[in-house]
Amino acid sequence: MSLFPRHIRPLVIDALSEARVVCLLGARQSGKTTLTQSVAEREHPARYVSLDDEGALELARADPTGFVMGAERLAIDEVQRAPGLLLAIKRVVDSDNARGRFLLTGSANILTHPRIADALPGRVAYLTLWPLSQRELVGASPGNFLENAFGGRPPGVEAPPIGRAGYAEMVVRGGFPEAVGLEAPGRRRFFAGYADSILGREVDELASVKDSETAAEVLRLAAARSAALTNLSSIGRELGIDHKTVANHLRVLEQLFVLVRLPAWHSNLGHRVIRTAKLHLADPGMLCSLIGVDEERLESEGEVAGSVFETFVVTEVLRQMSFSELGPLLRLHHYRDRNGHEVDLVIEHANGDVVAIEVKASATPRLRDVAGLRILRDRLGKRFRLGLVLHLGPDSIPLGDRIEAVPLASLWSD
Repeated sequence: MSLFPRHIRPLVIDALSEARVVCLLGARQSGKTTLTQSVAEREHPARYVSLDDEGALELARADPTGFVMGAERLAIDEVQRAPGLLLAIKRVVDSDNARGRFLLTGSANILTHPRIADALPGRVAYLTLWPLSQRELVGASPGNFLENAFGGRPPGVEAPPIGRAGYAEMVVRGGFPEAVGLEAPGRRRFFAGYADSILGREVDELASVKDSETAAEVLRLAAARSAALTNLSSIGRELGIDHKTVANHLRVLEQLFVLVRLPAWHSNLGHRVIRTAKLHLADPGMLCSLIGVDEERLESEGEVAGSVFETFVVTEVLRQMSFSELGPLLRLHHYRDRNGHEVDLVIEHANGDVVAIEVKASATPRLRDVAGLRILRDRLGKRFRLGLVLHLGPDSIPLGDRIEAVPLASLWSD
């Protein structure tokens, strides 16, 4: 934690000054516990309790009201393990208007849990903590990449000449705090254990899925298809299960923040588009580990590098959204039409403005790389704020009106 200060921390502290309940959501091992304990010890003193402690969990389930009474401020880790606490918390905050009374964390998206989502409407500020962003890993400031992009301003700084090998090292390392400092064998053990044990425990506690072994296999097959259009039938055939079961497992993996669903973008452009979503693993290090990709393969194999670097960019943007003031107004999509034109990432503002990103796992961007960006620009007009081709080379190259090729490191170097 001292090595990697989390950029979301000021947002958590601000939320505690404004809301009665703050809930920090994110995958296991993403750093929620460390951040929560630190905030509860320093900026917002509170009694801390983890429901990973079986004694505390038993008490919380047996007497939710008694569990939350008495403490002026309470930080509860892994609250999804005792859903009954939420109704008890509701009763407390309805009778006491104090700000920041409860700081909660959850490793499953409790907004999708019917008993929890309906418990505290309008009383909770939700934030998401993803694994470490590149900005945090390299010690950069939170930056203004998203704000500049929606202002029509491409990154204007000189990105360091990292090179394909340097980028490959970043990608395979990923962003889980426990894994980033490990060598390759240690990372493989970490992610294998994550998929088989930690994931298994969380899946077993979700009512919609009780087969953690199948969930782990679905995750591995989803990794092999990261950045591709979702094909439920294909995954089902490999596992011998029907597509509805696959969909259910994918939905649970998304709830656990290990998969990111990128819906197709189709904002009434007057032409036929592909409506199928894409899936990305939520961490590129986990992706590389599950599909057996190391730095050498990323340097030498173009096809696998393309999908892995695309996932790398999508997850980096998602992380930056989580600590950007602009983040709550943005939604991520991909674009593909029936003529084969596509854009890897379409970021849409609530006001309808769009920033579009194409990812190229090469150091030499070409004019054909911007075909999809040009289609969106020409059809959206002023709503198209900026199109970027992120590449592995060192140079920024104008490629037309509001379209520019920039180094991949521009994501975290501005």
